[in-house]
Amino acid sequence: MTPETKITANKLTMVQAVTAGLRIMLKENEEVVVLGEDVGLNGGVFRATEGLLEEFGEERVMDTPLSESGIIGVSIGMAVNGMKPVAEIQFLGFIYPAYEQIMTHATRIRMRTKSKYTVPMVIRAPYGAGIRAPEIHSDSTETLFTHMPGIKVVCPATPYDAKGLLIASIEDPDPVLFLEPLKLYRSSREEVPEGKYRVEIGKAKVVREGHDLSMIAWGAMVPLCLKAAEELMEKGISCEVLDLRTLYPLDREAIAATVQKTGRTVIVHEAHATGGVSNDVMAIINDTSFLYMKAPIERVTGFDVPVPMFALEEHYLPTTGRIIKAAEKAAHF
Repeated sequence: MTPETKITANKLTMVQAVTAGLRIMLKENEEVVVLGEDVGLNGGVFRATEGLLEEFGEERVMDTPLSESGIIGVSIGMAVNGMKPVAEIQFLGFIYPAYEQIMTHATRIRMRTKSKYTVPMVIRAPYGAGIRAPEIHSDSTETLFTHMPGIKVVCPATPYDAKGLLIASIEDPDPVLFLEPLKLYRSSREEVPEGKYRVEIGKAKVVREGHDLSMIAWGAMVPLCLKAAEELMEKGISCEVLDLRTLYPLDREAIAATVQKTGRTVIVHEAHATGGVSNDVMAIINDTSFLYMKAPIERVTGFDVPVPMFALEEHYLPTTGRIIKAAEKAAHF
């Protein structure tokens, strides 16, 4: 595509961008099918599949029984037989009954068969806190899956990236866990091209340039970091914000580049502190950029407790205040 090419775009929310990505792939490839609880008649619990049943029929958009293990097991069978299933798990916290299917089969079949079979399936899972949902609906347990060689884990922070990453995920020959931040589903709109495009899996993106300090985040924490960076600029601290976009495999080059540029780092995620993806990011920084560091790495995360109920949910989540405090500590070390 040349710079002169005219691109038609619409302003979409993230959930609309997901629908647009699914529609393009269902139209283009008859091997693509969508399945999950309430994805057909109801259009999904968050309406991400609204209208797709009417457009493509019940053989392509399938309501399933309430069985996450069954949804993933059937999807694995479809995938090894040449189809491209996109399975929706209504909330990431509902995925645990399917953990065995993912860990034991989906991630291992390529290795087990010496690449005779692959598993080109996508698991879509809304995740994260901040919308005052009941227990188990707000979990951010992405590291359960970044510890599985054989599956990619992606997490968009914008509508543009949501559509492009979803298309790339459906086209990938291996399983992809596609995390959709609940708090960002309808929080903003941006220009999203009408046609097909891809956002490469495994590539992070600098969403704000800066030179004093690097903020590294993903999902719903990216706009929070951007807000904190604006406030820190008024205090004379210039912050670069890196959106990882892919949590496995991590973009080592992008992480090293931003850290070596600024020498100070704050990592932000809403998952529990222990075992979070931030630990892997810190390991990459240690391996690639230790001698560039001007201050210890700071982390702003959720706490090592289950996501609390409504009254305490906001206290559990990272805030701009906590991010600013961590950034000032690193900047003034």
